[in-house]
Amino acid sequence: MCAARCNSVLVTGCSRGIGLQLVRELAKSSSGPATIIATARQPADCTALQELSQTCPGVQIVTLDVEDLESINVAQEKVRSIVGEKGLNCLINNAGVEHSMDIHTITPEAMMKHFQVNAVSPLFITKAFLPLLQTAAAQSSGMGIHRAAVINISSILGSITCNWGEGANFKSYAYRTSKAALNMVTRNLAADLGSDGILCMALHPGWVRTDMGGPHADLSVEESVSGLLNVLSQLSDKDHGGFKDYRGNNLPW
Repeated sequence: MCAARCNSVLVTGCSRGIGLQLVRELAKSSSGPATIIATARQPADCTALQELSQTCPGVQIVTLDVEDLESINVAQEKVRSIVGEKGLNCLINNAGVEHSMDIHTITPEAMMKHFQVNAVSPLFITKAFLPLLQTAAAQSSGMGIHRAAVINISSILGSITCNWGEGANFKSYAYRTSKAALNMVTRNLAADLGSDGILCMALHPGWVRTDMGGPHADLSVEESVSGLLNVLSQLSDKDHGGFKDYRGNNLPW
């Protein structure tokens, strides 16, 4: 990741999968951020994450339950003490849930759980960390992760345009609708935060072989994260409010 000008990155959902690999790749990059803040609900149980923090001085672990507003606020105070007057350059809302349910198996509880974790939580995490993003944004110009950015890890499955024909074969009412909601949250944030110089966009990591994506997915987690970081390093004002995949292609809403 060619991001030497990006001083700090915070990633949610780092206990495994894409979140853990993002931290791993950022930590080993010679041109990566000086401060990498990895959050997890129960970080003491995350052996791989603990090992990274012990071997990579720039990695800081912060406890964060994305469904708990008190936990979010406590995490914000901890992060404030880590980044200090430089603020936070890049917030990556990665934490999410996915349970495939069709018209016959979907429940109100599953719908609400997915909305809470995949759409509501990223909004309120961004709201809590906004002062730190604004602090960073005030110290630079232009748009990108070098200044201040909110990156919401979404999915092409949240695209209403693509949910037709073959694109509708994946049946998951809760996941697809929650990611569509996250896309709208992203556009709302872009409309509100652009004047502060904070870039906001949604990013699709591809279909990845993780616990969430399953063993038959197209991409390894290494391939996905490599692409994601390449896209992040090249973001500018033209990407503000956009929806891209891990290869940098624009996706339809």
